[in-house]
Amino acid sequence: MSAHIAVVTDSTSCLPEKLAAQWRISVVQVQLHVGDQTDDEHRFDRGDLVQTMKSGTAVTTSPPDPGAFFWTYQDAASAGASAIVSLHISGRLSQTVEAAREAAQQVRIPVHILDSGTASMSLGYAAVSAARVAGAGGQLERVLDAAERRVRNSTELIYVDTLEYLRRSGRIGAAQSMLGSAFAIKPLLTVRNGEVSPLARVPGTKRAMNRLVDLAVKAAGDQPVDLAVTRFGSDESEVVRRLRERVPGAGDIVVGDASTVIGAHVGPGALSITVSPSN
Repeated sequence: MSAHIAVVTDSTSCLPEKLAAQWRISVVQVQLHVGDQTDDEHRFDRGDLVQTMKSGTAVTTSPPDPGAFFWTYQDAASAGASAIVSLHISGRLSQTVEAAREAAQQVRIPVHILDSGTASMSLGYAAVSAARVAGAGGQLERVLDAAERRVRNSTELIYVDTLEYLRRSGRIGAAQSMLGSAFAIKPLLTVRNGEVSPLARVPGTKRAMNRLVDLAVKAAGDQPVDLAVTRFGSDESEVVRRLRERVPGAGDIVVGDASTVIGAHVGPGALSITVSPSN
């Protein structure tokens, strides 16, 4: 069996299963705690989780056990991988990357851990770029460069209905400055320097969604881009329609659900747009 470079990410990448399978990307599940139940995040029903959160039940998260990474890396080595590139959610938002580093020390082939400094499909697209180069037989330096370049150039634009869930989870970061805004003022956020940061305060959900699209259009410019829209208990249809109309350089728009772990932090009603230059 010919040697190859395997690509691993975590479930906060929001990669649709079909896309992960297409590029042979292994996805390690972050843990979700709902009441007294703890499990891999993909085992929780998203609709039920939205209702649970609205009811006030405690929902928290934790990184995968290092053992989950160890066995994923071992499987890649057994399948003939000569090295592994493992890309993860910002270390300022989660200890997931530390669990990956701990596991990497126990594996017999080189494991290169990348703290993406971001999350959601900015991370997902970086994993896809790395896997595409690896699948074409690219050397390790080219695989890492593809991932790092994609992360560096991608933009996360996030609408949340309330900052309360980010405040509770301690992931509010620089967006702390937006706390105390009137209920009708909706926050728009991004991920900058590895943490959640404020973009704008907009009155009302409709105007906020319009502004979110405007920001995505500006970020895309005239260059070829990949776009992703992820939702957590929100309706994305109008946002997707407007992006298709207004971003001529967009390829297919990936539309999907936010990871339930991300949903636990941003709260019901959240929606994000990822703008990721594809060249």
